[in-house]
Amino acid sequence: MITKEQVLNALSHVQEPDLKKDLVTLNMIQDVQVDGKKISFTVVLTTPACPLKEFIANACRNAIYEYIDKDIEVTVNMTANVTSLRPGAEDLLPNVRNIIAVASGKGGVGKSTVAANLAVAMAQTGAKVGLIDADIYGPSQPIMFGVEHEQLFITERNNRQYMVPVEKYGVKLLSIGFLADPSQAIVWRGPMASKALQQLFRDADWGDLDYLFIDLPPGTSDIHLTLVSTVPVTGAVIVSTPQDVALADARKGIAMFKMDNIKVPIIGLIENMAWFTPLELPDHKYYIFGQGGCRKLAEELDVPFLGEIPLVQGIREGGDQGIPAVLQADNPAALHFLTVAGNMAQQVAIRNAQQAPTQPLAQA
Repeated sequence: MITKEQVLNALSHVQEPDLKKDLVTLNMIQDVQVDGKKISFTVVLTTPACPLKEFIANACRNAIYEYIDKDIEVTVNMTANVTSLRPGAEDLLPNVRNIIAVASGKGGVGKSTVAANLAVAMAQTGAKVGLIDADIYGPSQPIMFGVEHEQLFITERNNRQYMVPVEKYGVKLLSIGFLADPSQAIVWRGPMASKALQQLFRDADWGDLDYLFIDLPPGTSDIHLTLVSTVPVTGAVIVSTPQDVALADARKGIAMFKMDNIKVPIIGLIENMAWFTPLELPDHKYYIFGQGGCRKLAEELDVPFLGEIPLVQGIREGGDQGIPAVLQADNPAALHFLTVAGNMAQQVAIRNAQQAPTQPLAQA
């Protein structure tokens, strides 16, 4: 007669690859059912985008075969409970588990494109995702999501009005672009831009989210300081191309988040436009901006390298048409975006397990 205790003992020999502890100790095993020679249980992952879910499932089956009986019929169910260092006690965004800043040292490296595709990729895994377009002077997310003509709706709760984010492709979206005439240039001084960003946090009904991405302006500015002063940021993702000029600015961006009075963990570095692949030659790679620059910088600065995104025509076309490349089955970049998103989610879970919560920057 097989017991639940035997099942848990067997699974205690399966280690979570990133957190370096066994699944039972981490309380990742639930709903153990035993029916004769049939066993089923649920593994609760730290993110629905976990890139190691098949590895973990196979390790669980092998542990049952080795420590109980090789002839057992094993059913491994997978679910996810996204980890968070924000228990919900905060007055601002209490139901948002992770806030991820997407930044770049300089403009033109595809930061907004990467942010849009990361958000959609995470939503495809089943995560609850939001995206704030905080690129004050060049808001592009409404175009990339095909919602540039959407009108914002208002809801009322506790005698207070809140903006309702536009939802598309499973992502809740708010943009500075929704607050201004799209045909006019946004000419705001720093305090006005900072107040607009705070409005997207304080006066919006974000609801329950696993990940809220913040698409920041390039460089280091008032907007970055407003973000880290307003909310506890889980971590920052830095986007760069592999060329030296972009890497020099990416280095500065990483240094800003690592400053003693900011201390926002770096979730990882993404290399965009890693190589050029012509549509008619899908197996060819042309390293027109250099090769491996972001990987080398990540190694030098001891930050995670999340992966590479190629330069293909379909990414630009998808952005212009309001259909992110990760949704295009025939786009060779889609798999790269999914891989990078999985690696990012993995690093967020590791960060939450090993580091203390981020403290908002004290305002002077």
